[in-house]
Amino acid sequence: MDVSCSGSSAIIHAPAKLNLFLEVIGKRADGFHEIETLMTAITIHDTLFITPSDEGEIRLTCQWATGIAAGVVGRTRQGCRSDLGLPKERDNIVWKAAERLRQRARIERGARIQVVKRIPTEAGMGGASSDAAAVLTGLNVVWRLGWNHARLAAVAAELGSDVPFFVGPATRGSCSAVCRGRGERVEPVPGLPRLFFVVVRPPEGLSTVAVYRRCRPATTPRSLEPLLQALRCGDPAGVGSHMFNRLQSTAEDLSPWIHVLRRKFDQLDSLGHQMSGSGSSYFAVCRNARHARRLLAEVRAADLGQAFLAQTTAAAHCLEAISA
Repeated sequence: MDVSCSGSSAIIHAPAKLNLFLEVIGKRADGFHEIETLMTAITIHDTLFITPSDEGEIRLTCQWATGIAAGVVGRTRQGCRSDLGLPKERDNIVWKAAERLRQRARIERGARIQVVKRIPTEAGMGGASSDAAAVLTGLNVVWRLGWNHARLAAVAAELGSDVPFFVGPATRGSCSAVCRGRGERVEPVPGLPRLFFVVVRPPEGLSTVAVYRRCRPATTPRSLEPLLQALRCGDPAGVGSHMFNRLQSTAEDLSPWIHVLRRKFDQLDSLGHQMSGSGSSYFAVCRNARHARRLLAEVRAADLGQAFLAQTTAAAHCLEAISA
C-alpha cells in the first residue's frame, strides 16, 4: 500500500488482490467460513485522498476514474448483480472504517475523503476491503495517532475478512500472504517472484454472501504446499498448475459468465487460470509482460468484459502498516 503525504493530507494507492489459492475448510459457529487462502496484491488500484478537518465529521465522496464504466448491463439472477453503482456515503465501508477508527481512538477530529475507483466491484478482487484498509492507514497518519500494526489490524478485523490482509503483516517486504480463519489471521510470504496476469471482470458481478451460502466445504481439503513450493522456486508454470479455488464451481452455478471465461481461457496459451475470491473476476498467469500483453489483446477481442493487465506489486509499496 503506497502512502504519500502533502502537507497535512495523504494520498494512498489501495491495491486489488487475487486469490491464487482458496480452500473452504468448514462452517464456523459465528456464521463465517473457515478458509485457507493465498492472496497477492496487484498493480490495479484505487486512490484515496484524505485531508483531516476540525469539523468533527467524516465526509466521503466516491467516484469512478475517468474511462472506467460506472455500470454495465447484464442479466441478473439470484446471487448475481449487474449494477456497478457505488454505495452511498454512510453505507460505504470506507466511511464505516473512518468512523470506527475515530470511535476507537476517542477523538473528535473529522476528515474529508475522496475515493477514485479503478478496482471492479463484486469481482473478488478486494476493492472495498483495500479501500477500508487504506483509510485506516491514511487516517493513522493524518490524525497522528501513531498506532502500530496490531492496533490497526484489530480494527480491520472488525470491518471485514479481507481488510487485515490489506492493512499488512507485521513483517514488511511482502505483497503476498496466507490468510486463515475467516481471513483475519495473516501470515506474510516474503521473497516470492513477480508474476504477470490478465484479469477479466465480466458484465455481471457476484454476491460474496450468495456464493459462500451455496458452497460446500471440502471433505478432504486441498493442500496449499505445492503452490507455495512453486512460488518459492520462482516457477510461474508450477504456480499456474497448482492454483485452486473451491468457490469456482459454486460461482459457475450462479453465473454462466464464469463458465464462459473458463472455456475462453482454456483456449489461450496461459500457464493457468481461475476465478479470484468469490468472483466474478477471472485471471490467467502469464510467462512475462510480453506474453501478458498478447493474451490481453486476445481477451479484449473476445469482448468478455473489462480486461486488465496486472502484476504483483513491488514489495516496498504494499502490505505495510504506516504510522506517523
